[in-house]
Amino acid sequence: MKSKVYFTKDITPNAVLKLYKYLGFELKGNVAIKLHSGEVGNQNFLRPLFWKPIIDYIQGTVVECNTAYDGMRNTTPKHLITIHEHGWDKYFKFDLMDQEGPDLEIDIPKGKVIKKNWFGKNFKNYDSMIVLSHFKGHPMGGYGGALKQLSIGCASSYGKAYIHGAGNVDEIWTSDHNSFLESMADAAMSVVDFFKGNIVYINVMKNMSVDCDCCSVAEDPCLKDMGIMISLDPVAIDQACIDMVKNSSDPGVAHFLERVNSRNGEHTIEASMALGIGSRDYELIDVTDLI
Repeated sequence: MKSKVYFTKDITPNAVLKLYKYLGFELKGNVAIKLHSGEVGNQNFLRPLFWKPIIDYIQGTVVECNTAYDGMRNTTPKHLITIHEHGWDKYFKFDLMDQEGPDLEIDIPKGKVIKKNWFGKNFKNYDSMIVLSHFKGHPMGGYGGALKQLSIGCASSYGKAYIHGAGNVDEIWTSDHNSFLESMADAAMSVVDFFKGNIVYINVMKNMSVDCDCCSVAEDPCLKDMGIMISLDPVAIDQACIDMVKNSSDPGVAHFLERVNSRNGEHTIEASMALGIGSRDYELIDVTDLI
């Protein structure tokens, strides 16, 4: 069967919540709410008030991990300042997962490139997760969506370096590129397995720059806002977003796809499907008029 991806053209905080309710999947127990806290200086990341209705409804905990690159989120003290300045702890319970070691080390026996992943240790306190992704470009991965949030996003600072280096932290920025993309797929699989599939994915196609929210200096969006998608399949939802961009008549499409294609971005989707994380064969269901 094709994976179902539900879509609405309405891009509002309440539309996110309505789409989640329409999906009808209950996240049980202690729910981790994974999102991007936004690098200082970035103008494109989605702010707390955009996510507030769904986070209030789920009553979970917003979670993040430290980065592996220089900036205002690569150490716990700096990241906590950023979290406060961006308002996350004003509205929500917040858990910086790797602020105190040791990391949570997970085996990936079926990994193609890496056989281990290092999470923020506090993930062990959660039973399920919702991944709230801002779909956009990315300087290294080509694009950022659900699969990036699962892999790089859930990894600790050390784990991020390990993934980027395709198993060698000393090659964090110099590893074979396709091996890095395949390492992201391996890491994503480990998170899906850890939560036993109890994960919901939301991708918001808004403020779509070729640059990630991790960039303190980012290009302004080059595409018009398109909508919101939700699915239980991270491969399908990312592929659906890529396809929607490809099929758009927006004049910024060529610029955006140059970023995706020059980094072989869809290879992460291909590698994730090969690992059995999800399917590129999906049914896109427009529920704009139903929610």
